[in-house]
Amino acid sequence: MTTVVRPIHFVRRGRRTKAVSAPDAAPKILPSRVPRVARLMALAIHFDGMLRKGVVADQSELAQICDVTQPRITQIMNLLHLAPDIQEEILFLPFVGRGRDPVHEHMLRPVAANVNWDEQRRRWARLTRRTTPPASL
Repeated sequence: MTTVVRPIHFVRRGRRTKAVSAPDAAPKILPSRVPRVARLMALAIHFDGMLRKGVVADQSELAQICDVTQPRITQIMNLLHLAPDIQEEILFLPFVGRGRDPVHEHMLRPVAANVNWDEQRRRWARLTRRTTPPASL
């Protein structure tokens, strides 16, 4: 005699409940996404390259092409004032599974406004310490 063990789950459709065997496929992978601030950082680097190559004349033209306001382009471009190691950390932030991003561009504005990279690093460390969930045991 052979015993087959298979996981099942119940599906309710209207008044009926039906037992359905689970597929043999790999477990569900929750969709994840790149944090918005990482995409904005990449965009700032791309825009900077466009400006340097002369593809666009200035940030005003860039704003016009992107159909955003000039102040918004300035906010995005100000991410380039961050220390290079902070920029790299932003680009490699972990994917976000669900919910809100832990770090927002608005949170980085006071960090980028400081011209001292050592002070930026201190502020960045405080910011990431505050927004990173504790490691699970």
